[in-house]
Amino acid sequence: MGAFLKLVDAVLFLFFVVIAVAAPLIDAQMCLPAGLFPDLLVELNSWYTREYGDYLVAEKPHFFVGIVWVELLFQWPLALLNLYGILGGKPWFNTTCLIYGVSCFTCMAAILSELVGSQKASDKLLMTYFPFMGLGVLAFLRGLLPHSSKTTSTIGKRPLLGRKKRV
Repeated sequence: MGAFLKLVDAVLFLFFVVIAVAAPLIDAQMCLPAGLFPDLLVELNSWYTREYGDYLVAEKPHFFVGIVWVELLFQWPLALLNLYGILGGKPWFNTTCLIYGVSCFTCMAAILSELVGSQKASDKLLMTYFPFMGLGVLAFLRGLLPHSSKTTSTIGKRPLLGRKKRV
């Protein structure tokens, strides 16, 4: 089970790195003025919108902008915490991963419902969004599994019983 958890943690680590970088640099362009971003990032976002036909990014419907705000203000800090939790083997990682997974899954359910229900989305566009739903489910399930790393360091830990007095 330990090797499986390490593999899941590695996949989630890569996912959280992508979120840590993409959310403030790309996704934030949905909510904030384009003048705040370098031309290269604005052009990258425009290219993505054209190449994948992402009408949600192009049209900026209110529900989608709201979901992006949730990502920026709630999910992005959790992704950063999860990166730290994985690297540091923190015992609270399960909790933050579970919270992130539920939030991601909920947001992706709304987005995918629109994409599939509107029948405007190409298969190429759907294939860019569906993996995020799967990774949200993976984060949710990882949050339900036991903590994978065991701390062997005793630095800063006090014994459970009283210390011997020095004479």
